[in-house]
Amino acid sequence: MRRLAREIARLRGGPGDGPALLALADRASPTARLLFEGDGRPRAAVDRRLRVLRTSAALDRLLGVNPSTLAELFVPEAATPATQAVEAVFSFGALSPSPVATTIRRAGGVARAMSLSIIPVHEADGTVSGAILTLDPMAAAAEVQAGKLQAIGALAGGIAHDFNNLLQAIIGAGESLADRRDLPEAVRDDVALILGGARRGAALVHQLLAFSAQQTLQPRIVAVNQAVADLAPLLRRSLGERVRLTLLLEEPGRFVQIDPGQLDQVLLNLAVNARDAMPNGGALTLRTGRLTLLSPRNSGLGTIPPGRYVAIEVQDTGTGIPAAILPRIFEPFFTTGRERGTGLGLSSVIGIIQQSRGFLEVASTPGQGSVFRILLPRSQDPAVPAATQAAQSSPGETPGQARGTVLLVEDDDAVRRLAQRALERHGWRVLSADCGEGALALLAPDTAIACIVTDMIMPGIDGAALAQAVRTKLARPALPAIIVSGYAEVPLHDAIGASATAFLPKPYAMKELAARVAAVAQDMEPAQTA
Repeated sequence: MRRLAREIARLRGGPGDGPALLALADRASPTARLLFEGDGRPRAAVDRRLRVLRTSAALDRLLGVNPSTLAELFVPEAATPATQAVEAVFSFGALSPSPVATTIRRAGGVARAMSLSIIPVHEADGTVSGAILTLDPMAAAAEVQAGKLQAIGALAGGIAHDFNNLLQAIIGAGESLADRRDLPEAVRDDVALILGGARRGAALVHQLLAFSAQQTLQPRIVAVNQAVADLAPLLRRSLGERVRLTLLLEEPGRFVQIDPGQLDQVLLNLAVNARDAMPNGGALTLRTGRLTLLSPRNSGLGTIPPGRYVAIEVQDTGTGIPAAILPRIFEPFFTTGRERGTGLGLSSVIGIIQQSRGFLEVASTPGQGSVFRILLPRSQDPAVPAATQAAQSSPGETPGQARGTVLLVEDDDAVRRLAQRALERHGWRVLSADCGEGALALLAPDTAIACIVTDMIMPGIDGAALAQAVRTKLARPALPAIIVSGYAEVPLHDAIGASATAFLPKPYAMKELAARVAAVAQDMEPAQTA
């Protein structure tokens, strides 16, 4: 890879017009010929528009076709992560810190697991005009491991649906009890324990889906200190009794834009790695702070541009990482913990951080421990949205006057009853049904409803098809619909399509359901919701 980078550097030309990239597509160029045919490896050159400018003969033989765009190199599930990895190299202007595990298209529909390495093509003025992609077949053991993880992911999605329905009933019933003002204090304490256990179960499902890459990606403004503090109980259970966890959270806390589930996954992976590096016990410290860079800084994994960052450090007192191994720890399927490691933890960590426009620094001394420092761009303290204010209303409060009728469709009896009671407490009239066909039977062409709330997976017609059928029957093509499911949104995305105004994953808080209904139905005309 270093030799390849040096050869690309030799192609640099004048500023601005991209001669270095154009030279790669020149069949007569001796250096380009060496890059694409010299070592017999599958290789391609792409520009910033992700167009394939040139491929090696080895890649053409491997694919059986000649691709014209980057996405055509990969199977659909692998195209987006591979594209994001290439675009990240364009953004940072540095070598990809580790190969990306992906799957390529092949003639006849046969896919093959590959490792994708990416090197940027710099012009003389320092701009990045394209990239060189090199594909390497994964080792047989890695392919087996990837297959195992795919099976685990499929299993996780199926388990999550049923488990989330159970948790939804427990959480909904617990919240209903907790809202009662006449509840004895001892009973209220028991209810709090039930709710705490159910929410911890929901957090475990969340982690399982994040691990299996089925978690919905929803970046939003996150309070870093609060996120670390909320994750601490799960971290303590994962670390065991022999590792002491300490939180050092700088005040005032700062905000970043990231998917909260992804941040949890990063911290959990780093914490578990630290635990494995402390077989005889030790101390793990999570520290938050801030950093302002006035000039670029080399992190060892790329160049960090000037800016204001929030820092999260994960420091252990473990065995440390030998200098010879340190450059490889972010490679997929590379692990120093052969007994229990999969080799994907740190690879997913660096991917998540890069996708969140962040950076990672690592310092380690054998025998003394390691420090992983995450740097994320700082965001402003957001104002509390109106929907959040509604969700935080007091237990007996009805936020606002009733806007009309909600059509509620849920095949689980307990969940349906709890959701109906919650919506009625918040001022809505509810038409409820246990299936799509029953819901359609409740409606006349002139029925006025403000919103549809429907489970996605039901016997007979599913939630997405039901939403479209209701809109057609009522001649209301813009009628809001909230699709609810115990499955993650990612595997349901194609099925949901444009049917949903919003997606609400189970288990949800009943106040969250009411707030979501208020949010999507708030623009309805009074005459339509009477």
